[in-house]
Amino acid sequence: MRMEKISLSLPLSNEYLTSVRLLTGGICALAGFDVDAAEDFKVCVTESLLILKRSGFRSAVIEFGPGEALVCSVSGTGERGEAEDGPDAEISYALLNALLGNAEFVRDEDGAVRRISFAA
Repeated sequence: MRMEKISLSLPLSNEYLTSVRLLTGGICALAGFDVDAAEDFKVCVTESLLILKRSGFRSAVIEFGPGEALVCSVSGTGERGEAEDGPDAEISYALLNALLGNAEFVRDEDGAVRRISFAA
């Protein structure tokens, strides 16, 4: 099966994280991931959304696309509120680095993360 590009726009509210994990799991199944790889990919998508939320974004767009591997881009959209800092942010970065090793972080001129892209 050839996978098409899939996009989802959503508010960065905790109520939507379960739905995002379900969607991501379905996409991973279409891409042929095993259970462990799918779980790791779901964690990466969720942590990326949390990083954007902590950067002050109120909404985001997630794009999944085919390539040599499953490609994902998570971008903050709209106006930003106040950024949050703390130990949770460091945990999110550590998880992404441990699970992926190839995440790309695009930052605004003020240093806040605007987009996170990765493939698995």
